[in-house]
Order: sequence, then structure tokens, then C-alpha cells
Amino acid sequence: MEIQGLPGRLLAELGPAIASGELPEGTVLRAEELEQRHGVSRTVVREAVRILESMRMVEPRRRVGITVRPKADWDVFDPLVIRWRLAGADRSAQLRSLGSLRVAVEPAAAALAARCAGDDDRRELSALAVELTVTARAADLDAFLAHDIAFHAVVLRASGNEMFAHLKDTVGAVLTGRTEHRLMPHRPREYAVQLHRDVAQAICAGDPELAERAMRTIVVGALEELDATLDAAADAAPDAAR
Repeated sequence: MEIQGLPGRLLAELGPAIASGELPEGTVLRAEELEQRHGVSRTVVREAVRILESMRMVEPRRRVGITVRPKADWDVFDPLVIRWRLAGADRSAQLRSLGSLRVAVEPAAAALAARCAGDDDRRELSALAVELTVTARAADLDAFLAHDIAFHAVVLRASGNEMFAHLKDTVGAVLTGRTEHRLMPHRPREYAVQLHRDVAQAICAGDPELAERAMRTIVVGALEELDATLDAAADAAPDAAR
């Protein structure tokens, strides 16, 4: 979700500041101070605060102000909250949490999709598997990312489980964050692309066991690869500081 205009600009400053802890739990913001500091109207402040309130990151209180809520209250599945957390010091923990969520959900969704997917979903998955192959070989990461997001969204939707389907934006934010923060290889690995083709073929063939196994290999492999990358970066950081 992209918030446009002045509310979007104000949100782009307040959201990351809250997510990073720059504005910690219990901080009280006042509308008039936000107006003056950011040079915006009361209407813009109200709109930005309304969006943050919908994410459960703040709580407006009469005669008190706008209070930053504890992290435990936040809507951590919201794509903007995910993006803001990935941009801060919480990135490693956030990526690992989201990777674990994918391991728990996506294999089950793939198995259900093999049982429940309609003809349109099967055709779309087959077409996306081809596009993933083409863009991977061309090392076109932007196009590959768009097709990858669409592929996983179709699997979640085709599961027939509305709660799984609702996670498509969350999974999309994870995939986007990996690419934006350069945690993906410069050229997608052929075995990973082949596994996506395996998922598509298994769903099209109505084979839930194969679909579950191939998707589990994808998401477990992605989590293990992420752990290795983050650990290597952490090990390299002290050396770079010397």
C-alpha cells in the first residue's frame, strides 16, 4: 500500500521513526507540534495518524496526545510495517521471523492448491513459472521479483483458504525486502527456479505431496540462505570497523 501526497510524506517520516525505536514506546506526539515541525496542516496530520492508528502503532488520546504503542501491539503483517522494520536495525530479526512464517504457511498452501486450484489458477502458475525461468536467465531481478511475488500470491489464493490468501501482501513484502536490501544473488539460482516449476507442475497435476515438498524446499532453503547471509554480514562488520 502506497500512501500518496502530504499524508504519505508525513507517514514516511513517522512510520520508520516508530519502527526503528527512534520514537520509542510511550512517546507522546502532539498534533500541533507535528504541524509546525513538518509544515503540514491539521488535516494531513490527522490522516497520517489515522493510518498509524489502523496499524496499531499509535493511540490518540484526548488531552494527552498521540502515544506510541508497544511493538507487541503493532499489526506486524502490514506491508508498510514490514518495510519500515526492514529498513531499520530490526532487519535481521524481522527477516528471520517472516522466513519462519513462510515455512509454516506456504507448504500447506501449496498442498491445498494442488487439491483446490481452478483452471485459471493452474494456467497462471504455469505461465509465471515460464516467466520466472526467462527473467532468471536474463538476470533481470526487477522482473523476476514481480513474477515471484505473483507466483506466491497465486499459490496462496489457489489454496482456497482465505486466511492464507490474506498473507499475499506480507509474503510480497518479504520478497521485495530481500531484493531491496541486496540479500538475493545477482542471478537467481537455477535450482530455485526449477523448484518453482516443480510447484507449478505438481499443482497442475493435482499432486499435493509433491507440491508441499517442493514449496517446503523453497522456503526452508530461502531461510537457511538468509541465515547464512546475515551471519556472514555480522561476522564481517567487526572486521570492517577495525
